[in-house]
Amino acid sequence: MVKNLTCLVLFLTSLAFYGQVGIKSPIYYGQNKTRSFVVKKIDNVIIPDGILNEPIWETANSADNFWQYFPLDSVQAKQQTEIKMLYDDKNLYIGIIVYAEGKDYSIQSLKRDFRAGNSDNITLLFDTFNDNNNAFLFGINPYGVQREGLVSGGGIDRRGFTISWDVKWQGNSKIYDSWYTSEMVIPLTSFKFKEGETKWRFNSYRFDNQSNETTTWANIPQNQNIFGLGFMGEMVFEKPLGKSRTPMALIPYVNGSALKDFEEDNTTNKLSVGGDAKISIGNSMNLDITVNPDFSQVEVDDQVTNLSRFEISLPEKRQFFIDNNDLFGSFGDSRDANPFFSRRIGIANDTAGNTIENKIIGGVRLSGKLTKGLRLGFLNIQTAEDEDNEIPSNNNMMLALQQTVFSRSNIGFFFINRQSFEDYDFVLPEDEYNRVLGIDYNLISRDNVWNGKFFFQKSFQPGIKDNDIATGARLEYNSRNYNISGKLIYVAEDFRSDLGFVRRTDILKSFVQFERVFWPRNSFIQNHAFQIFPIALWSPSMDLKNTDYDVRGQWQARFRDQSRFSAEFSHKYTFLIDDFDPTGSDDGIPLPGNQGYYYNSVQVEFNSDRRKIFSYSLEPTIGRFFNGNRFSVQGGMTFRFQPKVFLSMFMRYDKIELPDPYPSADIWLISPKIEVTFSKSIFWSTLIQYSNQRDNFGINSRLQWRFAPLSDLFLVYNDNYFVDGFAPKTRSINLKITYWLNI
Repeated sequence: MVKNLTCLVLFLTSLAFYGQVGIKSPIYYGQNKTRSFVVKKIDNVIIPDGILNEPIWETANSADNFWQYFPLDSVQAKQQTEIKMLYDDKNLYIGIIVYAEGKDYSIQSLKRDFRAGNSDNITLLFDTFNDNNNAFLFGINPYGVQREGLVSGGGIDRRGFTISWDVKWQGNSKIYDSWYTSEMVIPLTSFKFKEGETKWRFNSYRFDNQSNETTTWANIPQNQNIFGLGFMGEMVFEKPLGKSRTPMALIPYVNGSALKDFEEDNTTNKLSVGGDAKISIGNSMNLDITVNPDFSQVEVDDQVTNLSRFEISLPEKRQFFIDNNDLFGSFGDSRDANPFFSRRIGIANDTAGNTIENKIIGGVRLSGKLTKGLRLGFLNIQTAEDEDNEIPSNNNMMLALQQTVFSRSNIGFFFINRQSFEDYDFVLPEDEYNRVLGIDYNLISRDNVWNGKFFFQKSFQPGIKDNDIATGARLEYNSRNYNISGKLIYVAEDFRSDLGFVRRTDILKSFVQFERVFWPRNSFIQNHAFQIFPIALWSPSMDLKNTDYDVRGQWQARFRDQSRFSAEFSHKYTFLIDDFDPTGSDDGIPLPGNQGYYYNSVQVEFNSDRRKIFSYSLEPTIGRFFNGNRFSVQGGMTFRFQPKVFLSMFMRYDKIELPDPYPSADIWLISPKIEVTFSKSIFWSTLIQYSNQRDNFGINSRLQWRFAPLSDLFLVYNDNYFVDGFAPKTRSINLKITYWLNI
């Protein structure tokens, strides 16, 4: 048995090595030949009206013969797509012919940066540095609605995908009986690339809801993400690209606001002015400057029900922090030891422990490529003092370097410093500064079969000299039929990162996952899989006492109509070190600490076909909860009056029953949302959120008029009430105008 185990370890190690140095794994299929097409240089100027009637398009080469990605990944697409490209010294011109069964397209709305997976559209990916790790994304749908985004980390998971990035470009579409055409004009200044480059790596994926197929130009196996950068072809430029310097952009804003605080019985009227500047340094670096930034137009966070003892991370939505965000936010482990979490900047706790806004005075951010393989990120932001709430003025700085090694892997180094410069009476000596130094090694094999990470971090703060490190390792093997992953993380008791997201310290955590995937033929099931994943935590300071474990088994299936179903059984153990009230009630008696609890639960989930006008999801859970019982059900529904109205609703109900004298609770979270796109430039959305756990009923209504490219007028109304008695908390209205000016 030992001999067989040794052989297995050597075999898996050899597979990881094959992928690492660029040799294809012998048991994994992929593209045998890199696809390519030539992009011709022209002198003509093409107006993007969506109609490919310019004679110059007849001379362009095509990226065609698309492959299916869903429901199969081994046959040519039933409905084909042709992509033609031309360029001049200023622009990349793209003409697209998308064939379809008819004109019954699924469209969520006319709003920019739409979600692709539940509507008809086509997306193009450009790896301009040919590094297999980073790409620019541009998409368009049959109505000519645009989206743009960034892919990082090789596209191995959704954390490396964002459509919050914005850039100026033009596009339009024209619908015919059994096809539609699109034209896109993207300034070369929208990309970053090396001067004299002769080719970019390229791929495109398309969602076709009428034919129920998803297709790609470069063939991608279904066990890989459709935006994965390990599977791409090449676009070869007829002549080398010249120097393309992005013009400096100034984005000033003016915001007038009125706020009524009903608890304090005061009203605040304010007029603020500020803005951002974007400066290109060479062809591959960006310098972003912000002065007195205002984020009043950013969508409010989705409220969540939290039954755990720990903080929940929420996504970054502020534009200043989005571009090249992976350079700063991908270090460590995103769940247990993330040293930099940009949402920490500009948010603080008041003297009562409530989360409030902490004004940002200004900041700079430098990010991009120094060489083909070396990336640099530098961020420095100053926040304002708030002595009434005992919040000091802090300087927040991060330096990050990332060097590509082997085919797609990289080594990263970072240094973080959070420091208050003034001597505040309310700041404890140990809180004067916090610094974190760390290194990451990220493994991504050539064909995405292997990926993993090793990281080491050490924090520095006054009075602490040891027991202040965090380290971990993760390795994942992803093939067509088997997915195996595992990780081990250690976070010392005194490790601290004030600008990071660290759920808990004093842990040694292990995680293992094994999944077997089946691909039945001629079945209504497209694929199904069995999973088992045990998770365990120990406390180093308590002689490695086992404080938590969770053993889960799951079966999940994806059907050919794109609906999904899963069933899961979970057996958990939790040792409460401190007293804890899982209901979050104000006056409830907490469960006693220094005691262990065993509990089981069963959960099923169904998601209907999102292509339909009406879709829904349902997820009930039943079982034990600590020393009591729990019944939970959450779900959502969407309804489209396409293309202009999109209605959605999310609901969660948790019934917690604990034995006397501990509290029981009925916890509700209800969140309907209305989105109306009057045109491709005027949008209105209203989000209503009711949470009795957070004692808040909130209304956020936002009207946006995009009167010029990336220039907007916002009217935002916020209203918040206490749930008990429906008494008002706060009410505000903001009128904000931003203008994007290229110089």
